[in-house]
Formats: sequence, structure tokens, C-alpha cells
Amino acid sequence: LTDGEYLVDITVEGGSGRASVTSPAVLTVEDGSAVAQIEWSSSNYDYMKLGDETFLPVNEEGNSVFELPVTEFDTPVTVIADTTAMSTPHEIEYTFIFEGASVAPAGQAAGVQRPLLISGACVVCIAAAVCAFCILKRRKRKQKQ
Repeated sequence: LTDGEYLVDITVEGGSGRASVTSPAVLTVEDGSAVAQIEWSSSNYDYMKLGDETFLPVNEEGNSVFELPVTEFDTPVTVIADTTAMSTPHEIEYTFIFEGASVAPAGQAAGVQRPLLISGACVVCIAAAVCAFCILKRRKRKQKQ
């Protein structure tokens, strides 16, 4: 991949099923190295391990977010995530698969739901159409009486 920002789907297996990661995830490629931003559905993860390397969250508030290197697509990768949600911290094993076929530039990713943006002019036109419809409907009712 060339340098830039992409989105990639992540398949996650393992754990208790109570936590999940945001998919698609942001994938940043710089100087030929890819790094995925892993955002958990929980704020209770305090570190992750990938191989012999330990990663700390890159944020201090909200759900736990980590930046992990991605060296291969479509290959299961075992990671350990430590959660503090239980009475004592627990390391939990997960398997991540970064889906190579899903990689798309962040601004053009197919299948990604984005909020619908409507301009002010469109809002005025829609409101006018609704008002006209209501007026015509009222006139028809009066004519029938």
C-alpha cells in the first residue's frame, strides 16, 4: 500500500464476547509500514501484547484505543489484551484477522455508513414540499365536504 489512510475490516475471535473492536478500523501506512488503530468497546483495557511487544493505549479518555502494526492481511494474528473490568486484571487472548480485500482509502471505503449531509437549501426545499403537500391535502378535504 502507498502512504496514506485507509479503512480495514477486522474479524475478532476469542475473549468472552462482551467486548468488541470497531470495524472497519483506521489503517495508516507510512514509509511502507502499516499501523491499525484498534478501538475497543470498553475503556477497561490497559495494555495489549503482540508477540513480545507491549502496547499502551494512545488515549486517556473514552474507549481504549491502541495502535498495532499490521504486517499481513488475511492471516490470524494472536494478541493479548489486559482488561481491568473484572475484580482483578485479566489477560485475554484474541485472534485478529485484518481483511485484505476490505482495504480502501479512508475517504472512499465501500460499505461504510456515513452520516447523511444535507445542505441548508435542501432542508428548505424539503420543508416547502411538505408544507405544499399538507396545504393541498387540506384543500382536498374541504372540497369533499
